[in-house]
Amino acid sequence: MERRLSKKIKLGNIYIGGDSKITVQSMTNTDSSDYDATYRQIRELENCGCDIVRLTVPDMDAVKTVARLKESDINIPIVADIHFDYKMAIEAAYAGADKIRINPGNIGGEDRVKAVVDACVLKNIPIRIGVNSGSLEKSILDKYGRPSGEALAESAIYHASLLEKFDFTDIILAVKSSRVGDMIRANRILAEKTEYPLHLGVTEAGTVHKGVIKSAAGIGGLLLDGIGDTIRVSLTAHPTEEIREGKAILSAIGINEEKGINIISCPTCGRTKIDIISIANEFEKRASELSVDRKIDVAIMGCVVNGPGEARECDIGIAGGVGEAVLFKKGKVIRKIDESRIIDELIEEIKKL
Repeated sequence: MERRLSKKIKLGNIYIGGDSKITVQSMTNTDSSDYDATYRQIRELENCGCDIVRLTVPDMDAVKTVARLKESDINIPIVADIHFDYKMAIEAAYAGADKIRINPGNIGGEDRVKAVVDACVLKNIPIRIGVNSGSLEKSILDKYGRPSGEALAESAIYHASLLEKFDFTDIILAVKSSRVGDMIRANRILAEKTEYPLHLGVTEAGTVHKGVIKSAAGIGGLLLDGIGDTIRVSLTAHPTEEIREGKAILSAIGINEEKGINIISCPTCGRTKIDIISIANEFEKRASELSVDRKIDVAIMGCVVNGPGEARECDIGIAGGVGEAVLFKKGKVIRKIDESRIIDELIEEIKKL
C-alpha cells in the first residue's frame, strides 16, 4: 500500500502527515468549563491510546480549561474546537492550544480570519478546517443541490484558500458526511487536488454497532488506498470507545499494529461440534485482561477444514473436533484439549509465549 505523501505538520509533540504515523483522536463530551471532569476524561483517553484530543471552546471558561490542561501532566495535543466566535480561537491559541479547529466560513469576514491566522502564526500552531455535510454554505448547496462529495471538497478547498491569502499553509483538512460514499468521494478529490494532511471520519455515524461499520467502510477504504493521516471514529458512546474502535480499524488493515491479542475466529457452520461462539466471546473477554508485550495472533476455529491451516499461521490456536479441540502452537500440534478446558489452556499457553 503506497501512502499519499502529504505536508508534514507539527502538532504539539507529534506530527500529522508526511511519513508520520496515522493518529487516532477523539473529542471530549464533558462541559469544557468543568476542568476536573474534562481532565479526567482526557486522562482516560490518553491511557487507552488516544493520540490527539479535541474539546469545544465556546467561552472564556473553556479557554481557562485549555490553559490549565496545558499546565497539567496531560501529554497528548489539545485541539480547540471553535464555532462562530473568532475571539475564542485567538484566546485559545494564546492559552496554549496545540491546534485550532475552525470553519472560516462561520467566524466572520476576512479581517477576522486574518486575526485568527495571525494568532496561530505567533504561537506556531496549525489550523484544521472542518467542513461538515450539515453546515455547508448556501451558495455551494445551491450549486450542487445537496452536500455531495464534490460540494464538501469544494467548500474545504475554498476555506483553505482564505488562509492561503495570508500565506498560512499549516492546514489540516477534514470533510465529513454521515453518508459514507460522499465522505469517500470528498477525500479522494482533496487527496488529488491538495497536499494538506487529511483528517478522516464519518460524522454522526451512530451507535457503536452501526457507527463502527460505517467508519470501517469509509475510513478503512480510504486508508487502504493510501489516503488519510489522522482518524476519528465518531460514535454515540463514551469517547474511549472511539479510540478502541479506531485502533481496531487500523490494526485490521495492517496499519500501526500494536501489542495485544489478535483473535482470528471462524463464523461456524454445520461442521462445528463445539460451542465456538461462546468460546470465542469468553476468550476475548479474558484475553483483554492479559498484559502482553507484543502482538499475538490467536486462532479459534471450529473444525478441521480450515482450522489447522489457520491455527498453524498463528502464534497459537485451536481447531475443534467432537467435544474437544487440537491445540497448535507455532505451527505444531501440542495436544488435544477437552472443550471445557479450551479457554483456560489457551490463556496459560499465551502466558508462556
